[in-house]
Amino acid sequence: MDGSDAAEVARARAGDEGAFQGLVLRHAPAVYRLAYRMTGNAQDAEDVVQEAFLKAWKQLATFEDRARFGSWLHRIAANCAYDALRARSVRREGLAESSDEALAALAADAPLADRLVASSEMQRRLGAAMARLSTVERAAFVLRHFEEMSTREIGVALNLGESAAKQSVFRAVRKLREALLPLVSGGAEVESR
Repeated sequence: MDGSDAAEVARARAGDEGAFQGLVLRHAPAVYRLAYRMTGNAQDAEDVVQEAFLKAWKQLATFEDRARFGSWLHRIAANCAYDALRARSVRREGLAESSDEALAALAADAPLADRLVASSEMQRRLGAAMARLSTVERAAFVLRHFEEMSTREIGVALNLGESAAKQSVFRAVRKLREALLPLVSGGAEVESR
């Protein structure tokens, strides 16, 4: 464990709330980044961050000193984000709609360069494709490709076997590739998929 994390964890376990605040300040940006990538929404990400740190504070006594505090905290945050995704599966439609609104706003501004519109279309497609992934696929994809976790770590974070975690990442990549292929290859758009 990082020396500064180890010292602050020890002080926080002894009841020093200031030490825990130091851990919060150090790790909050990474936890927020993970939460935002998994939920796709700033407000939900902020809620996940708060929930993750609250759980970490309550479970600090169960933290094993031989582990890295950041990794332990990421697992807690990933589980909180995963729970938030499951609880709001209806929201997936809203993600696609908000991406459509952003594209319409860009298209309405005539002076924009074509590459900005193309980039916006890519973001819209990616957002819509991410919204169509299952909760497990989305979480596994974010943990693997944005947080660079191993399949073993993903399995632990999502309570899956390593093989199931690997398959979830594979299915997510395949689905995203299929959704984005028309933009990359310049081919005709096929909406029937």
